[in-house]
Amino acid sequence: MPKQKSASAAAVKPAAEHTHLVCDDPDCGTHHGTHRQPSGIYLISPSGAVRDPATLDLATERLRAMGFRVTADRTALAVHERFAGTDKQRLASIQRALKQKHPVVMATRGGYGLSRLLPHIDWQAVADSGKTFIGQSDFTVFNLALLARTGAVSLAGPTAVFDFGGKKVDDLTQALFQETLSGELEILSFESPGADPVDARGILWGGNLAMVASLVGTPYLPDIRGGILFLEDVSEHPFRIERMLTQLWHAGVLEKQAAIVLGQFTEYRLAAHDNGYDLDAVVRWLRHTVRVPVITGLPYGHVKVKATLPVGAHVGIATEDGMAHLVLQEHTH
Repeated sequence: MPKQKSASAAAVKPAAEHTHLVCDDPDCGTHHGTHRQPSGIYLISPSGAVRDPATLDLATERLRAMGFRVTADRTALAVHERFAGTDKQRLASIQRALKQKHPVVMATRGGYGLSRLLPHIDWQAVADSGKTFIGQSDFTVFNLALLARTGAVSLAGPTAVFDFGGKKVDDLTQALFQETLSGELEILSFESPGADPVDARGILWGGNLAMVASLVGTPYLPDIRGGILFLEDVSEHPFRIERMLTQLWHAGVLEKQAAIVLGQFTEYRLAAHDNGYDLDAVVRWLRHTVRVPVITGLPYGHVKVKATLPVGAHVGIATEDGMAHLVLQEHTH
């Protein structure tokens, strides 16, 4: 496996945020050679309404300070019920995103609303635009629908408000975001105690578990065999997490995969009557039932420390000595 550049994150538990970046290249973080950071970001709100406009202003300032030109769509702050504008307005913002000049299109936030739009989006036009789309949470259905309908790659990663509009921007999240966009990041390494042994290659896909499960039986769930499926969620009790995993198992999705990589499952509360049933119990059940290698600890989810992941790209996954290595770019020399 190549070792030219890697990012190493400490295992992230719900209450932990400590992590650090390790680069083998002395120029890590610079834009040199053929690696260039894309010049601009266009912000759209395809799901829930931005609750505080000041957070979007702050996110815009911070992205500009990182070297991006930033433009917010004219309906980025629209509000209709719980949504960022009507369905028609949000669809129009996606269409404008395809025609504007910035190469990266970022969701301002998640929430809910993209599922209603899927049949009305011209997916081939999205793929043909050459734009790099990025978001998380509700944006999972956009990532997966684009992959299912066209095979095009998009990014699961930061959203403007959550990751760049808060009190502080996490240094590792910012570094991984910029280095993934510029093509510099080759290996993402993270602690994964008890990870199943695996050395596999396949298409990286997944995202928010609830959104992945919601696409079962629809034309927007990719049919990935031998893939590397990553999953995360927030505010879901372990039994609900297991129920959604069970749905994917019954639908024949899980056992097709070369590996299942679990990110962060946060902000849930156990009850006295759980009697020891917790997230670890779900992971044990998953390993026993599906018999596909399971890797935990991926720094991705509704957390401050998150990787930027290429949905639809061919990647590798390997484990050794309590560490997992996600190979985003593999070169032969």
